[in-house]
Amino acid sequence: MRFLTAFILFSLLFTSCAVKKQQVKEEKPFVDRNILWFDATANFDRFCHKDSIDYYLRKSKEVGITDVVVDVKPITGEVLYPSKIAPVMTSWGESKTKKDLSWDMLSYFIEQGHKLGLKIHASTNVFVAGHNFFDRGVVYDDPSKFHWRTTSYLPEGMKSITEQKNKYSAMINPVLKEVREYELSILKELVSMYPKLDGVILDRVRFDNLNADFSEHSKKQFEAYLGKSITNFPADIYSFEGKVRKDGPLFKEWLTWRAKIIHDFIYEARAALKGINPKLVFGDYTGSWYPLYYDVGVNFASKDYDPSKEFDWASADYKNYGYAEALDLFTTGNYYLEVEKSEILKKSEEKALESGLKVAQEEWYTVEGSAKLVNRVTMGKTPVYAGLYVEQYKGHPEQFIKALQMCREKSEGSMIFDIVHIINYGWWDQVKEGLKK
Repeated sequence: MRFLTAFILFSLLFTSCAVKKQQVKEEKPFVDRNILWFDATANFDRFCHKDSIDYYLRKSKEVGITDVVVDVKPITGEVLYPSKIAPVMTSWGESKTKKDLSWDMLSYFIEQGHKLGLKIHASTNVFVAGHNFFDRGVVYDDPSKFHWRTTSYLPEGMKSITEQKNKYSAMINPVLKEVREYELSILKELVSMYPKLDGVILDRVRFDNLNADFSEHSKKQFEAYLGKSITNFPADIYSFEGKVRKDGPLFKEWLTWRAKIIHDFIYEARAALKGINPKLVFGDYTGSWYPLYYDVGVNFASKDYDPSKEFDWASADYKNYGYAEALDLFTTGNYYLEVEKSEILKKSEEKALESGLKVAQEEWYTVEGSAKLVNRVTMGKTPVYAGLYVEQYKGHPEQFIKALQMCREKSEGSMIFDIVHIINYGWWDQVKEGLKK
């Protein structure tokens, strides 16, 4: 009898432990990934040739890459597949290489990548449609879309994004319904055309920076959000004293409204694309500097995280527009030369963000610190893959390996941007070393 009782208790305990393990597994079904990005313009000539695609997919597989991201819509707004909506890019830069339209690059990537056991994702740059360094792209070439260009509020006054030649990305205004509908139509077409595509990763789903967008249309839409007219625009948002910004009484509401615009688009895109292919991995790419990411109108945190308890720029409603829960895959730019938090204590100079904002360094201005920060604010609601910008490590291969190892230690895996730098530096062995388990 005692033996039977002991056996039953042991069985119950074993079953309970098994159930708990199963529950943990079900609560966090995240996939270990090592992601390699293939930029559209940097690799345009290279991937106009099938043998080049074959070679670099094999090299990627050999060094431990599991997922490849093919950039099919660069910042010009042109695409690298036979779209009926967006213009097709057939050449780039000063090269005389012309894309052979008799075969489909993305289909070939998917076919060959799957043969090797690689997952293939397509990346699209969303709220951008021109390259300011070359005066090229949709907002330069299509007169019906000129008004899509972002209007920036600068110390010198209002200025179109295409007049700001210090910026390469001609960002467009996500407040415009026609802009959102156009970009969503391209995404839907892409997913419909490639049913074997493993995932789509969105890029530049954001405003240009804090100075955007201050068009008359944005003013009216913000007023509709507030439910009242603005008597002093744009000073009620902020004003300038010389070049110093002075926040106005509606500054926090403005930040919240911008985050809502991006949040709503993310959820709309997810629903539309999942409706076409329910198995599609829906992903997003952003920077990792959450305490400053309000600058571009993005709240990638979980809705359960309340930034107003930590940051004075966040309203009580800002948390409602976190979108981590909408993502199947989230990769971030942990773009710092310093890997460990201890390295940042040795330096005091400022860092410049992609948006142009300059800030003092903190411990999250390291690969380690930023990865921990992103995981903290997303709260386990989406798998995070910490990413590196390879060019930052030029001349420092050992630091690159260390950074790659840190990405894997502090997140679900890693993302490497971009293959062109791995090729140029001949760093395949370094990638393999950094991805060792």
